[in-house]
Amino acid sequence: MGKLVINTQMSLDGVMQGPGGPDEDTSGGFRQGGWAMPYFDESMVEASSLGMASAGGLVLGRRTYDIFASYWPRQGDDVPFASFLNKVPKHVASRTLKEPLEWANSHLIHGDVADGVRKLKEGSAEDLVILGSGDLAQTLMEHELIDQYDLWIVPLVLGEGKRLFREGSSLRLKLVDEKRSGTGVVMTTYVPEKG
Repeated sequence: MGKLVINTQMSLDGVMQGPGGPDEDTSGGFRQGGWAMPYFDESMVEASSLGMASAGGLVLGRRTYDIFASYWPRQGDDVPFASFLNKVPKHVASRTLKEPLEWANSHLIHGDVADGVRKLKEGSAEDLVILGSGDLAQTLMEHELIDQYDLWIVPLVLGEGKRLFREGSSLRLKLVDEKRSGTGVVMTTYVPEKG
C-alpha cells in the first residue's frame, strides 16, 4: 500500500494560501498570491521531480482542482511538470462537481471523502500526493490518513491567509529529512509519531 503524502509550501507563519500566482486563491480577500515563486530554484525543481516520480496519483480538493484544471491542460510537455500533471490520475474531493471531469484522467471521490481516500490508499501500490487543498488536508488529518508531510518552509512572514495547521489542530510529527534550497527554503519531511 502506498503512502498518502501532503506536499505544500508554507510561509514561516504557516500560510499555504496562493503560493503560485497573484490570482491563484484570493478567497477571504487574500492579495499576496505568488509569494513562493521568487524562492523557487533548481534544487526545488529537482526535489519536486523526485517526489513526482514516486507518485501514482494526486488527491485534490475542488478549489485546487479548479485552479490546476484551468492552467495545466493548456501547457505543453516542454513546461516543467506539465506532462506529469496532465497524465497522472487525479482524485478529486467535491460535493459540487459532476462527472465526467474535463481534465484528462480526473475522477471524483464518491461518498465520504475519508472513506474514499482510505480505499484509494488501500488500492494503490504507489504514493498518493496531496497538492495544496488545505480544507481537504484538514479533513484527512482529522482521520489520521496522512502518512507523510513534505513541508517546504519559505523564509517569509505573510501575516494573513489560510494555514495548513489551523487553530485547534493537534499533531505530533517526527522530522525524517531536511534539505535547504539556495534561496533559504527549508524542505522538510515529517511523519506522524505513533502513540
